[in-house]
Amino acid sequence: MQKVLVFAFTICTDFVILYMLDFANTRLRSRQSNLDGNSNLVRQWVESVLRWALLYTASLFYTDLRRSVAKRWILTHCFIGPMYETARLALFGNYPLKKFDTWLIGSVAAALGCLFWEMLFPESNGESNGKEKKQKARVLFMRVIRFYQPDYLVLIGASVFLALSVLCEMFIPLYTGKLIDILRVDYHWDRFRAAIIFLTLFSFGSSFSAGCRGGLFLCAIGSFTSRVKLQLFGSLVKQEIGFFESTKTGDMTSRLSTDTTLMSRAVALNVNVLLRTLIKTLGMMYLMFSLSWKLTLLVLMETPLTGLLQNIYDTHYQRLSKEVQDSMARASDTAGEAVSGIRTVKSFNTQQSESHRYNDRLVNTHNLKTQRDTVRAVYLLVRRLIELGVNVAMLHYGRLFIQYGQMSTGNLVSFILYQSDLGNSIRTLIYIFGDMLNSVSAAGKVFEYLDRKPEVNSDGTLQPKELKGHVCFQNLIFSYPTRSDRNVLKDFCLELKPGQMTALVGMSGGGKSTCVSLLQRFYQPQQGQILLDGQPLQNYQHKYLHSKVVAVGQEPVLFSGTVRENIAYGLPDCSHKSVEEAARKANAHSFICQLEKGYDTDVGEQGSLLASGQKQRIAIARALIRQPQILLLDEITSFLDIESEQMIQQALANCPNQTLLVIAHRLKTIERADQIVVVDQGRVLEQGTHEELMKKKGHYFKLRERLFTDDSTHNEMS
Repeated sequence: MQKVLVFAFTICTDFVILYMLDFANTRLRSRQSNLDGNSNLVRQWVESVLRWALLYTASLFYTDLRRSVAKRWILTHCFIGPMYETARLALFGNYPLKKFDTWLIGSVAAALGCLFWEMLFPESNGESNGKEKKQKARVLFMRVIRFYQPDYLVLIGASVFLALSVLCEMFIPLYTGKLIDILRVDYHWDRFRAAIIFLTLFSFGSSFSAGCRGGLFLCAIGSFTSRVKLQLFGSLVKQEIGFFESTKTGDMTSRLSTDTTLMSRAVALNVNVLLRTLIKTLGMMYLMFSLSWKLTLLVLMETPLTGLLQNIYDTHYQRLSKEVQDSMARASDTAGEAVSGIRTVKSFNTQQSESHRYNDRLVNTHNLKTQRDTVRAVYLLVRRLIELGVNVAMLHYGRLFIQYGQMSTGNLVSFILYQSDLGNSIRTLIYIFGDMLNSVSAAGKVFEYLDRKPEVNSDGTLQPKELKGHVCFQNLIFSYPTRSDRNVLKDFCLELKPGQMTALVGMSGGGKSTCVSLLQRFYQPQQGQILLDGQPLQNYQHKYLHSKVVAVGQEPVLFSGTVRENIAYGLPDCSHKSVEEAARKANAHSFICQLEKGYDTDVGEQGSLLASGQKQRIAIARALIRQPQILLLDEITSFLDIESEQMIQQALANCPNQTLLVIAHRLKTIERADQIVVVDQGRVLEQGTHEELMKKKGHYFKLRERLFTDDSTHNEMS
C-alpha cells in the first residue's frame, strides 16, 4: 500500500510540474507567437530534461523510489513523449498532439516499457540465479552440440540447403509485386516473361532446397536420438539396485522416450528454425526498407509488444507444461502398478478403487491441460488483436503513400506479403529461444543420468585363474538406501567355506536375503567388508565376479524369448549341449521336451506362459550352466515338488567344490547343510550343524518347532 501511495504522489508531482512548465510556455508564446514544429520539439525536450531532473532529485528522498525500476520508469516517462514526437514529425509531418494526450500516452507507454524491461532483465536477487541458469544452459547446449559430432557433415549440408531455401523464398514476394506493376501500368512482354521465369526459378529453388534441408535435419535428429537413447540406457543399467528402488519407473521411461526427443530438438530442429528465421527476417527487413522505410518503422512498433506478450506467455506456459508432464508420469505410474500387480488387484477385488485412483490422476492431468490451453488461448487472442491493429495502421498509411506517389501498388502488395511473414518470423525468433531453453532443460535431465556414477563401483580389476570361494562377512553394518534410518545388518559376521553348504534360517526380515544381495554387489555396506578368498569383494572385476557368484531367487525373472535363450542368458556362444545338460541337472529337461517347440518355445512376457515351478527350474538351469564357484539359493524350492527338489539337491551334491549359501524353510534342505546359521534382526544368534544346534535347544530349536513342524508333518504325509 505504501508503494502505491508513493507512486501516486510521484504521478501527481509530475502532473503539477508539467502544468507549471506549460503555464510558463504559454506566457512565452504570448510574446513569441510564431513557433514552428521544430521549436515546439526543442521546447518539449527542454521540458523533459527539467521534469526528469526534478523527479530524480525527489526520488532520492524516498526509499521506495531509489530502486532501479523506479528510476527507469521516471527516465522513460519523461522522455518517451519527445521521442515519440520526434519520430512522428520525421515520418508523417508537423502534426503535434495536445499536451495532455502526449502526457497520457507517455505514462502508459512508460509503464509498459518498464514492465517489458523487468520481464527481460530482472534486477533483484534473481539476477544471479538468472545468470547461473543461462550459464548452465550454455554449457548443456555445448554438450548437446558435441553429441552431434558424428552428424556434423549432415548438419552442414542441411545448413547450406537452408540458406538457399531462404534466399530463394525472399525474392518471391518482390517479383510478385513487380508482376502486378507490369500488368497495371505499362505491359511489356519481355519484362513480364523475365519476371515469370525468375518467379518460377525462385519458387522451385525454395521448394527443392527446403525438402533437402528438412530431410537432412530429420536424418540427423534420428541418428542423434538413437545414439543418446542407447547411451542413456547403458548408463541406467549400470546403476546400483538402490537407484532403481528410489527412482520411479515412469521417470526413467520419460527420460528415455520424451526427454531424449526434446534433447535432439535443442540443436537440429531448433537451430534449423532459428537460422532459417533469422536469415529470412534480416533479408525481409532489408527488402522492406528498400520498398518503404516509413512503413517498416511502423510495422516494427509491434515487436516490443509481441516480445512482452511472448515472455509472459512462455513463463506461464512452460510452468504448466512441466506440471502436465509430471501429472502424466504419475498417471502412467498408477496404471503400470495396477497392470503389473493385476493378480493382487483381482485377488483383493480392488478393480473399482484402482479405476478411481487412475481417474483421479487423469482428472488432475485434464485440469492442468485446461489451464495450459486457456493461457495459450488468451495469448493467441491478444496477439491477434495486436496484429490486427498494426495491419489496419499499415493499410491506412499505405493508401496515403500511394495517393501521394511515394510507392506503387505493386510495392505495397510486396510489402504486405513481407509484413505477414515478418510478424511470424519475429514471433518465431522470440518463441524459439524459450523452446530451446526448454529443450536444454530436458537435456539436463538426461545428462543427470548419463553423468551419474553408481554408488556401488565396478572398477575392480582382480581376475584370478582359480577361485576357491572362501567368503567372510566382517563386521557388516548395512541399511537400504530407501530406509537409511534402519540397519538391516548390525555387526554381522559370517564365514562360508569352499565345498560346504551354509543354510541361513530365521524369521522374515531378519537379513537373510540381504546377505545374498550384498554378495552379488547390489549394495555397498556402510561399514565392514566382504572378503572373497581374502580380497575385498569390490576389488574383483565386475564381469568376472558375476560369472563366479550366481544367485537364484524365490521369484525367478524370465525374459521374452525362447527357453533356450533364457537358459543361455548372457552367454551368446553357449552350445545346445550345455543348455540341455544344465536343464537335466535342474530337472527341467522332461517338461521342456513336452512343450510345443521344445527348447525353442516362447516363454511369454516375464515367463507368463509357464507355471511357477517350471520358471523356477529354468532359472536354476540358467545358474547351473555357468558352473559358478559360489551359488546362492534364496527359497528356490518353494515352488518345486519333492521329486524336483531331490533332483536339484542331487545335482548340487555333484559339485563338491562349490560354496553354497541356501535360504530355505524346508526342514530336509536345512538338515543337509554343513553349517546352519540362525539370523535375527541383522545378527548371527547361533551357528553349527543340525545335531549341534538341536542339542543346545536354543534359538534354532525353538525356530524349528515354530516354522518346520507343519512342513515336516506335511513331508512325512507326502
